[in-house]
Amino acid sequence: MLETSAEEPLPVRVISDAIGEYLGKLGPVWIEGELSEVSVRPGAQMVFMRLRDASADMSLSIMCHKSVLAATAPLPPNARVVMHAKVSWYAKSGSLTMSVKEIRQVGVGELLARLEELKNLLASEGLFAAERKQPLPFLPKVVGLICGRNSDAEKDVVENAKRRWPSVRFEIREVAVQGAAAVTEVSNALQELDANPDVDVIIITRGGGSFEDLLHFSDESLVRLVAGAKTPIVSAIGHEKDAPLLDLVADWRASTPTDAGKRVVPDLHEELTKIGNLQDRSLRYLTSMIGHEMGAIGQVKSRPIFKDPLVIVTARLEQILSLQSRALRAMENELAIGSEELESLKVGIRTLSPQSTLDRGYAVVLTAEGEIVRKASTLKAGDHISIKVAEGVVAATTDAALATSGKE
Repeated sequence: MLETSAEEPLPVRVISDAIGEYLGKLGPVWIEGELSEVSVRPGAQMVFMRLRDASADMSLSIMCHKSVLAATAPLPPNARVVMHAKVSWYAKSGSLTMSVKEIRQVGVGELLARLEELKNLLASEGLFAAERKQPLPFLPKVVGLICGRNSDAEKDVVENAKRRWPSVRFEIREVAVQGAAAVTEVSNALQELDANPDVDVIIITRGGGSFEDLLHFSDESLVRLVAGAKTPIVSAIGHEKDAPLLDLVADWRASTPTDAGKRVVPDLHEELTKIGNLQDRSLRYLTSMIGHEMGAIGQVKSRPIFKDPLVIVTARLEQILSLQSRALRAMENELAIGSEELESLKVGIRTLSPQSTLDRGYAVVLTAEGEIVRKASTLKAGDHISIKVAEGVVAATTDAALATSGKE
């Protein structure tokens, strides 16, 4: 470690040499990135270029001998490559450059293998699971749109959405959708729209392209950002055959930008037709219900009780009078029977009564005290007696002869 202080500073050359010495310890390294700004000057032996990170907005200055570049197959623009390079520090200018000894283009097969490995990793974490996907709103207040600058994909989404729902509002973020800055710009736009409370759904779209052009939409950092978004995401990348990982993690995958525009908003004419149909069904149902209830009311009104409310009283009165008549007849019958029985008893009583005996010519002798005389021996001469006959009483006095001859 260099010992310095404000009183004993080191000159620039010493510090620059120290930096070069420190960086020299790094040794050769393998670097992967996207190759850009390749500058081949006529007559020069060295080629200068920049190597960009595929997922971040940063790059390194690269130089190599023409022979190194010539030994590599012709590289397309923004080719993804792997370089074997060593840090070169130019102390005089204080600049850092990577000196390349070998360049290899990353093949499609290798990229597919890496993509499959990442896909399996994300799937194992449940980022593609159906239960974590959010439903799209029926009618969003604002639709967020992330697309290329002045792109056909933007026009397809906006025009098709407005054709279906003319009043739909958009928050559009035009970003780079290919190249080294694509992942960074798409991610920043997504974070901005996701933080906007008025945005109810976000569409990420771009037109078709090669496998390499769409590779940015399989970037792990972008895919994880989409998975963590609180706003529903619609992926409309490329065409039906294209399948970046963004399609798998998004809440809805549209086959094309046109399909995305149709998916995020309902069709006004279809909804008006549905409303009209529902109104017709409601009217028919209410009319049927009212008709049914009116029929029920008519049936109730047609009942005798409602035609003549007193019919229930009349019917009960008739029942009461009938019962009263039956009770009266029953009572008269019982009285007649009782009267007959009474007459029969009266006849029996008359037949057995003393008066009946008197009526046949017999008499009852009573003492002055009113006791019945049953034996003549109980009387003495001169006793006053009463003789009761059928009609009336005769007073008499006994004599001795009668009194002693009771059995004669």
